[in-house]
Amino acid sequence: MKNTALTHLHEGLGAKMLPFAGYNMPITYEGVNAEHETVRNAVGVFDVSHMGEFFLSGPNALALIQKITSNDASTLTIGRAQYSCLPNNEGGIVDDLIIYKMKEEEYLLVVNASNIEKDWNWISAHNDLGVEMKNLSDDYSLLAIQGPKAVEAMQSLSSIDLSAIAYYHFEVADFAGFPNVIISATGYTGSGGFEIYCKNSDAEAIWNKVFEAGASFGIKPIGLAARDTLRLEMGFCLYGNDINDTTSPLEAGLGWITKFNKEFTNSTSLKKQKEEGVSKKLVAFEMQERAVPRHDYEIVDGSGAVIGIVTSGTMSPSMNKGIGLGYVTTANSTIDSDIYIRIRKNDVPAKVVKLPFYKKSF
Repeated sequence: MKNTALTHLHEGLGAKMLPFAGYNMPITYEGVNAEHETVRNAVGVFDVSHMGEFFLSGPNALALIQKITSNDASTLTIGRAQYSCLPNNEGGIVDDLIIYKMKEEEYLLVVNASNIEKDWNWISAHNDLGVEMKNLSDDYSLLAIQGPKAVEAMQSLSSIDLSAIAYYHFEVADFAGFPNVIISATGYTGSGGFEIYCKNSDAEAIWNKVFEAGASFGIKPIGLAARDTLRLEMGFCLYGNDINDTTSPLEAGLGWITKFNKEFTNSTSLKKQKEEGVSKKLVAFEMQERAVPRHDYEIVDGSGAVIGIVTSGTMSPSMNKGIGLGYVTTANSTIDSDIYIRIRKNDVPAKVVKLPFYKKSF
């Protein structure tokens, strides 16, 4: 099992450590609900250094990205990022990812930790364009500094105006005394803030300076369990739960990152699926009674017939009610539809709702 450059710090802070995507990762420090509220109301720091970083460069870098991803990366300018996915040939998704345009002819692809090897092999197999590829996943650390007070708390650590970095934009600038740090506003929590990509050798010093700068703002370390409840309240998909090798981006509600003004892997079949319509859709739902939906619970209709399955679920710390995502038949996917979650043989009522669950206030 791999460690991040900061594993010893998490252990020293008393974090509950568990294996995640082949890494020894902090799951909680003081408890999920308390950490969740810290991010919603103040500022918290996640070590997400397990994520993968691929650098693609050369005259054909964009052409390769256009060929393998569903979104239209030609719209990117230097300093902008884009959410996208890697479709497979069977209608599913290899992975979802974020694409950063670093320079002309140079891009950074950030992929999920559990898929680093799979993604690398997939992209490499499609690289018949002579694009230079570097897998620097083991060289980079990644801190997600999230919460409504994040920008104010961290401003003293950089000479650039952090508040000027718009959502899905980034800067390469000085941070915590180190040059050429990627400062990115591509958060996964819905509460503002940004991410810091730095070299492993700089990570501990940056971590310490981040906590010094944020001390008066109530900054705390946050584990991956709260990251999951935060992202679920926003309705953000998690690979392996809500999307996978068998779910199409259109079924998952990711039509907005599936652009048919270009050809890409399996685009012909996906375009046909868009024209003909999908038979199942990923929906958000709220429990109508006090109950917690869990991954793989069956979703049924009023007559008890199985119409789908829960992909993510939790008791929302912000809303104090059970929430979840799941695939249901298209006929049962409209907003305000009544559905039921089968929990230990009991069919508990729920209602399909519009995302996000949590209406951000930062």
